[in-house]
Amino acid sequence: MSNTAASTSARSAYAIVGRVLRWLDGIPYAVLALPLRFAVATVFWNSAMAKLANWETTLSLFTDDYKVPLLPPEVAAYMATTIELTTPVLLVLGLLTRPAAFVLLGMTTIIEIFVYPLAWPTHIQWAAMLLVLLCRGAGALSVDHLLQKRFGSLFDSTPAPTLNSGPRS
Repeated sequence: MSNTAASTSARSAYAIVGRVLRWLDGIPYAVLALPLRFAVATVFWNSAMAKLANWETTLSLFTDDYKVPLLPPEVAAYMATTIELTTPVLLVLGLLTRPAAFVLLGMTTIIEIFVYPLAWPTHIQWAAMLLVLLCRGAGALSVDHLLQKRFGSLFDSTPAPTLNSGPRS
């Protein structure tokens, strides 16, 4: 193969790679956020279902194995189950996504530190997905987005004007 043919072939390969990268860059965040929301929701929903399947075992685990500080085991079990039942629904709907992600990020931290410290490879995956949702929100395919469109002025980051913000005479 001649040098000219090789350089033409290389340019073609670079052009194809460039087109693929531009196509990937053009994928809307809303499309990327959906699997993040559903994946995290599934993890925590399944955990809630396992807890509810045998509540006596759940209480036993929280009493004997899960050493959550400051909370009685029964309270910790009810709190964990409540969080695992509610936040997945919020994530799937894309409703209050950032607060839900924040709560689940806190729960993931507690699980990592006090319950399963050697499961950090799994927990870091959950944390990565939750951090994206916390920082970027649910995306355009969500109730959050609809609320933002309808009541956007309530969610703006600029402070609302006050009655006394005008010039004084």
